[in-house]
Amino acid sequence: MTDKHADLNKKAALASISVALLLVGMKVWAVISTGSTAMLGSLADTALDLVASVATLLGVWVASQPDDANHRFGHGKAEALAAMFQVVLISISAIGLAFRAVGQFLGQAQVAEAESGVIVSTIALGATLALLAYQRHVIRQTGSLAISTDNVHYKSDLFLNLAVIAALVLDTYLGITGADAVFAFGIAMWLAWGAWGASQEAVDQLMDHEWPLEKRERFLEVVAQHPELKGLHDLRTRTSGNRDFVQFHVWIDGRMTVTEAHRVMDEIEDKLMAAFPGVEILIHPDPEGLVDEDSIGAENLLEPGPDGVSPAIIAQGAPGK
Repeated sequence: MTDKHADLNKKAALASISVALLLVGMKVWAVISTGSTAMLGSLADTALDLVASVATLLGVWVASQPDDANHRFGHGKAEALAAMFQVVLISISAIGLAFRAVGQFLGQAQVAEAESGVIVSTIALGATLALLAYQRHVIRQTGSLAISTDNVHYKSDLFLNLAVIAALVLDTYLGITGADAVFAFGIAMWLAWGAWGASQEAVDQLMDHEWPLEKRERFLEVVAQHPELKGLHDLRTRTSGNRDFVQFHVWIDGRMTVTEAHRVMDEIEDKLMAAFPGVEILIHPDPEGLVDEDSIGAENLLEPGPDGVSPAIIAQGAPGK
């Protein structure tokens, strides 16, 4: 990453935090003024946006630190830990908001003053749209995954702010009692769904989930291009932060010298590094036909099935994510 790209990413992250701070202050005032539970839900989401942005920046910063004597595989899982921290916060907020919404609905409480809430939500819409436009500009320049993820998250805020405006208008101006509580409960469910989705990738990284099937198939296509390989087995893959790791055994001619085998391994690594930049590779050469009886991945993954896809690679790991 160039210094210019790093500076753009930093500015985008600071812009995200600045917008979140502004909106938190405004929504605190709006909640006090209106007593709206839907506005409270929007406040909770914005406050979590702020915490999430800070936690993500911290996680990305730690993950970017170089390997050290105590962390030879790097610090990539710091991003997953930061994500799990965010999931806990979001879940607590969703549960609390849902209970408050149910209590308000059963009590048939009405919003005290809708005007200030509508004004704040409208300003929030404008600020969020401006932030999204700037983030898209930065993403086009840098391709940053962190900023892309933040951009997706703030897109959901547009719908939340629209929901708050609708709830306030229905409850106050149209007299539909309970609309605020219903929308608040919907926001709580939205938060809970977001927490569930965010937890999946984090858990996958922490549990060393295999690469997606399509990515492993592409990996095999690259390896299979080497003419001196007799087969590949015991493939293991994982992702930690923004770093990919892969280790596998290859079958080669047992009559090769150590020097010749080393040359083949280097050539395979060069091809993989070109196709998967930054991947960390560990290759173990075996004489052709040698199989570890205790291994669960003894099948030759370079043998395609009738449909052109290796049946062994499908059997080795879930083809889902």
